[in-house]
Amino acid sequence: MSAFTWPPESSASPSGLTTRPPAGGPVAAAVLVPIYHSGGASHLVLTRRRADLRRHAGEISFPGGRRDPTDPDLQTTALREAEEEIGLPRASVELVGPLPPTSTFATGYEIHPFVGSIPSGVAWELSPREVDAVIELPLEQVRAGRTVTRIDRRGISFLTDAYVVEDHLIWGATARIIEHLLGRLEDNDDALRLLAPRTAEDATEAAD
Repeated sequence: MSAFTWPPESSASPSGLTTRPPAGGPVAAAVLVPIYHSGGASHLVLTRRRADLRRHAGEISFPGGRRDPTDPDLQTTALREAEEEIGLPRASVELVGPLPPTSTFATGYEIHPFVGSIPSGVAWELSPREVDAVIELPLEQVRAGRTVTRIDRRGISFLTDAYVVEDHLIWGATARIIEHLLGRLEDNDDALRLLAPRTAEDATEAAD
């Protein structure tokens, strides 16, 4: 994981300036890592953020956000955010389990990812305020797309691990989450049930 160089994991930024997380500790957030099976392959569902957003504009990420005071737990946060951002009904998600939390030092978030198995063929309804597109990528293409690339950000040029699939660049916290996911699938045979096909009828039965 040491090759994931941004955001910096120490108090010294690449520019030599000292950066500290927000007072009071990290802000709890959660994302959903949706996976579905189609055409004999498993696919990841990600979003591309709008290019005019103040933070992480145009970047690829999983649907998610900070925990609301009304959320009883972080998995509720992940499900709520996915429903709000891409119109994924909570009842259609079979939660498989959490992945290790991932911190974003520069913005002070501690992101808790939850893997969810969903049916294929969901009709996405995008939040016009946040999401520019839903991106569906074959999991094996994502795995094969791991690379090291140079990124220019805020006037700083640096090398970082990333996943590149076609013209989609995935880096930062989202890349770390994907690395945890791929490692979990390799290490745990039970996790292979994620690869089993699910249909919309399966989701309806699970909700009944």
